Amino acid sequence: MARAHKSDASDQGNFTDDVVDRRLPIDRRAIAKGAELQTGLERRRGPGRRRTDFTRAAEEGEMTKEQFLFVQAIDAFKKANDKSFPSWTDVLEVMRLLGYRKTCPSEINLPSAEDWTEKADAPAGVREKPGHYDLDEEED
Repeated sequence: MARAHKSDASDQGNFTDDVVDRRLPIDRRAIAKGAELQTGLERRRGPGRRRTDFTRAAEEGEMTKEQFLFVQAIDAFKKANDKSFPSWTDVLEVMRLLGYRKTCPSEINLPSAEDWTEKADAPAGVREKPGHYDLDEEED
């Protein structure tokens, strides 16, 4: 195994200051926490953190009506479009077709993206693509 040495020949065998001993118990999460901007999306909150009932129930297989409807809608989308792995744009399309709209300001901090809102009755705006039909149009 190669060792990092100082360039001075008289100090051969001494490690440089920039060599990190990986055996030391350094908590990388603590280092990253100080360097990164907190967005509000972090799930790890430290020792003793409690999951919300929403998260706990979903992780234990007990879904709310909202979660179950979303999972069923994604599954139906995957089957209808023969896609095993829908893109994030596909997921957003399904969410908008379920009736979700951005009506409230964000509760998370994303400085690289502009926050916005829309009216609750705004159209989904996802079916104008060629090959897609508008669910509001009735077939003759």
